[in-house]
Amino acid sequence: MGFEGRVAFVTGSAQGIGRAIALALAEAGCDVVIADVNPEKIDSVAKEVESLGRKSLAIKLDVSDPESVKAGVAKILEAFGKIDILVNNAGITRDGLVMRMKPEDWSLVLRVNLDGTFYCTRAVLHGMVKQRYGRIVNIASVVAQAGNPGQANYVASKGGIIGLTKAVAAEVASRNITVNAVAPGFIATAMTEKLPDEVRTRMLSLIPLGRMGTDRDIACGVRFLASDEASYITGHVLSINGGMYMS
Repeated sequence: MGFEGRVAFVTGSAQGIGRAIALALAEAGCDVVIADVNPEKIDSVAKEVESLGRKSLAIKLDVSDPESVKAGVAKILEAFGKIDILVNNAGITRDGLVMRMKPEDWSLVLRVNLDGTFYCTRAVLHGMVKQRYGRIVNIASVVAQAGNPGQANYVASKGGIIGLTKAVAAEVASRNITVNAVAPGFIATAMTEKLPDEVRTRMLSLIPLGRMGTDRDIACGVRFLASDEASYITGHVLSINGGMYMS
């Protein structure tokens, strides 16, 4: 799939979907940078990458802070000399109805999810343009396509990511850089495991395949879009949602 010798930079990769993406890329032959605002788990994920026979680098990174992103990218370039793949996975939620939503909760979600994607993308593009190769995969969401009450800030941020994906894809296509997005549906996580049975049942009723997705489902989709097998795909949103939203 063209991953041997590639360097992948995955944000929000200390746990969950980000960790699964990091390990899937390592399995395919990438050296992987584990970047997260939470420093407690990045070393353990980096060791998992190394156990697969690949090199790794664990860095504390706040995607909402452009200076933190700039410093993090500098560390990656010092260690590996290049960045071939960027996966913008870092994200947060601060749910609430619009009429009760605090302005700071609106701003924080947009700053981390959307601004963070912009900062990381901007930081890696110069090197990708120079080497005339790059793969950028942004993590959006099914709610950006279908909407979801109580998540206006999150939906707006993920909808913005879809628009950003298409704009950047058009800007850098001539430099052999592809930019795509993955839109996960309901994914089984530690959080969804704690939901009441009636809520889980209602969620499952919306999914034609009849099950929650897994972090591995998302990781495999990301890995495909980052591979040479997807070299003629750019500006695309890959829906991985079990059929709950079809467009």
